[in-house]
Amino acid sequence: MFDLVDILKTKVEEKVVVQEQITSVLFHQTQECIDLVEEAFRFEGIVPPSMLNNSDENIKQHVREVNVEIAIVELNVTESVTEDMKRISHLLPNSASVIVVGSEDAISTIRNLKEMGFYYVFWPISKTELIDFVRNVDNNRKKNSGLGKDRTAKKVAVWGTKGGVGATMLTAEIAYELSAKKKSTCLIVDHDFRGGNLDIFLGEKQFQKKSVAPGALTTDLDVSYASSMLKKVNSMLAVLAVESEDLNELELKEYARAMSKQLAGQYNFILEDLSRSSNTKTDLKYIAENNDIITLVLEPTISSVRETKRVLASLEYLNSRARCIVVVNYTMVEKSATISLDEIKQFLGRNVDVVCPNEIQVGKMVLEGKHIYQLGLPISQSLNRLTSMLLGENASNTDASLLKKLFKRFK
Repeated sequence: MFDLVDILKTKVEEKVVVQEQITSVLFHQTQECIDLVEEAFRFEGIVPPSMLNNSDENIKQHVREVNVEIAIVELNVTESVTEDMKRISHLLPNSASVIVVGSEDAISTIRNLKEMGFYYVFWPISKTELIDFVRNVDNNRKKNSGLGKDRTAKKVAVWGTKGGVGATMLTAEIAYELSAKKKSTCLIVDHDFRGGNLDIFLGEKQFQKKSVAPGALTTDLDVSYASSMLKKVNSMLAVLAVESEDLNELELKEYARAMSKQLAGQYNFILEDLSRSSNTKTDLKYIAENNDIITLVLEPTISSVRETKRVLASLEYLNSRARCIVVVNYTMVEKSATISLDEIKQFLGRNVDVVCPNEIQVGKMVLEGKHIYQLGLPISQSLNRLTSMLLGENASNTDASLLKKLFKRFK
């Protein structure tokens, strides 16, 4: 006879099916890709990726709000997979492994994406092939191997051709626009180890450089230690600014470079503020060999233009592969300039990329805590153009029109 009470008291262990978890997102362009990815993941018992339309805004927002392990980017609807990935690469965190899905059947595409640290999957692909590929990428992540492990920040040197040309102001404004507007993580490296005005241009009232002890140079530096030496401006922007009573400037430069190297995998951009007052030939050689972009900042004076010519010649002599952007910053009213834009172009033997017109209220606006890049002024538009050039974006018609007007104005 069955004892119903005993049966009811018996605890029956239910088998719980636990789905495999890979935190992922698909930025899609077509319904076919959505269906295949979702079905493949569900069939294999893996939690499907978040599904978002492939747009810059969606990428910006999602990857900053969610700790993504694998990002799948569909680029079946594009004129150039390589160019599109160059354009959006700054939006993707270096910590995420990126799989690009595209229909370009070219060895050059695979090679180009590999150089950028991205995986490439040719479309169409079967569900089994896709899952095998995703699992392989996930295993590489766990072993800290494969593509993406060495994906590092784009290094930009902002080199002032003389003191007072506005290199620090440009560095701060670029950093704010990249981090706040373009949603790219940024690290500013301050190369002034005695003082400087970076804190003023950043609007940081309680700013204090980190003190470096003599023994720090012999310490094994790692990411955790390097991160502890940063000043966080916000969640997307940090500053490495150090000083020391015991170490000389050369030692501090070596220290800052070592720290920057450790942190390169944590940021999309590293901006080096190099005011002319502390630059040397050794510094020029270093940035020629280690930076991706060199922004030369000059004012319309004979001495500044001559120094710019010398720097350009040195970069050519050093066979630098860095992209060079020339910025003329009108730190004085136009009638006080001792050389015209046409004369600058002729003397340098190249075009000027960005012209920042004089704005007498800049100092006042900075002290009020305003950021110039977002004020809609002529100089704001020049800063926007400079940031777009750093990102490899095409200048808009508005930007081009503005540049023509500025050239006419300053002739």
